[in-house]
Amino acid sequence: MNDQFHMRKAMTDKQIQEIADLACIIWNEHFTPIIGKQQVDYMVDKFQSFPALKAQIKDGYEYYQIFDGEEFCGYTGIHPEGKRLFLSKLYMKKSARGRHLATSAFEFLKELCRQRGYASIYLTCNKHNGNSLAVYRHLGFETIDTQEADIGGGFIMDDYIMEYRL
Repeated sequence: MNDQFHMRKAMTDKQIQEIADLACIIWNEHFTPIIGKQQVDYMVDKFQSFPALKAQIKDGYEYYQIFDGEEFCGYTGIHPEGKRLFLSKLYMKKSARGRHLATSAFEFLKELCRQRGYASIYLTCNKHNGNSLAVYRHLGFETIDTQEADIGGGFIMDDYIMEYRL
């Protein structure tokens, strides 16, 4: 476990903008080879931009910034859904990968679930996102279903649905 790891709930417009800015960088570097530049641009605008994040927070999503010491390395977005927690987003910038920050963030989320009485954490992950799928499997997630979701703009999300039972 990284002793410098900590998470901070995004509460201010400045923190939300920092997340949106980092999302744009991460999505362009990581997802362009998987889904292409046009879909990345569309999805960043629709799901990761400042207005999108603000709207999601209004609808009950919570966002946390992930730090290694003072360095802002990534972020996570969660949403309660019944007795499960939807892990909407968990992203690390490229230079921060390999530091076990995702594992530390997942431990934080598991503890949050225990405190709130959730039975499981679930997420969706692109079927062609091999590195992320490997990380989620390593953390103990199991594939429970698949989905193809029309997200507008002529784009489809082709995902596995994965779940971790507490």
